[in-house]
Amino acid sequence: MRDLALMAAMALGGAALVSVPGALVLRALRHRSIVIHICGLVAIAVLSVLAGIIAVAQGMFISSHDLHVLMIVIAMSAAVSLAIALLLGRRLATDAVWARQAREGERQAEARRRELVAWVSHDLRTPLAGLRAMAEALEDRVVSDPATVADYLRRMRLETDQMAGLVDDLFELSRISAGALNLSPVAVPLGEVISDAVAVASPIAQAHGVTLQAAESGWPTVRASEPELGRIVANLLRNAIQFTPSDGTITVTGGRDDTVGWFAVTDTCGGIATADLPRVFDVAFRSEAARTPRAAPNSGGGLGLAIVRGLVEAHGGQVAVANVAGGCRFEVRLPAGG
Repeated sequence: MRDLALMAAMALGGAALVSVPGALVLRALRHRSIVIHICGLVAIAVLSVLAGIIAVAQGMFISSHDLHVLMIVIAMSAAVSLAIALLLGRRLATDAVWARQAREGERQAEARRRELVAWVSHDLRTPLAGLRAMAEALEDRVVSDPATVADYLRRMRLETDQMAGLVDDLFELSRISAGALNLSPVAVPLGEVISDAVAVASPIAQAHGVTLQAAESGWPTVRASEPELGRIVANLLRNAIQFTPSDGTITVTGGRDDTVGWFAVTDTCGGIATADLPRVFDVAFRSEAARTPRAAPNSGGGLGLAIVRGLVEAHGGQVAVANVAGGCRFEVRLPAGG
């Protein structure tokens, strides 16, 4: 019994000589990666066992041959343990990074949702207040002459159209976020889509004193769903008209690079602040403070460019914005259609 107690004390002392300094080393490395921590922990455990065995072996006078065999067994066990620790550590590190990124993505998504709710609430409150005031005026017969009544009705229709557009944008954005888009990409002549969008937007541009022009040739064929492609072009044109001052110019150009077709909308909005460029396509982001906007009370909920990015990425394409002389340039790149 006394011999067993002596061997236990010797094993404990040998293990302590390794584990205590090892614990201090791990504490010093507490800010390093999880792989280093796991490998270090396994190494300390193996070395502690080895130190205990060596201490007991010396007291038991084990032959050098048996001790050599024992060292080989421990070395092989240590190699296997460290290899498994390395693999598991890398897997845990990957999972930890993924979990951290997922949490960060959730926080950003929640912040965007709160921002979106705030913007939409603001944009709905103004037209609803106007509609309510005009409806009460008509109901109480505060206004009765035909011209004023007609003006009130016209303004009520405009406010209703604005809210309908906002609801439509929200519905489209929800489809994009939920991955519920049902795209059927086909070969679409980009020039025809651009021509139709320009024809629709031209009266609006003229009403604001903005010149809208598109290249007559050089348009590629792209693979896209035509309704969604039309929505992309329309949103970019509407955004350009909104921020281009009177006497400004909006130019639409296009071309093809190898397997990619592209088109660009260039305006004379005055440019976007460099710090705001990465956020231009964020939900509910408005860069009035960064650009030189034309007064536009019906500017929408700041969803148009977010919808553009969602639709372009759903087609496997890319959209980017950059400042140019006197304005900015939005470029959309989509797979070529042949």
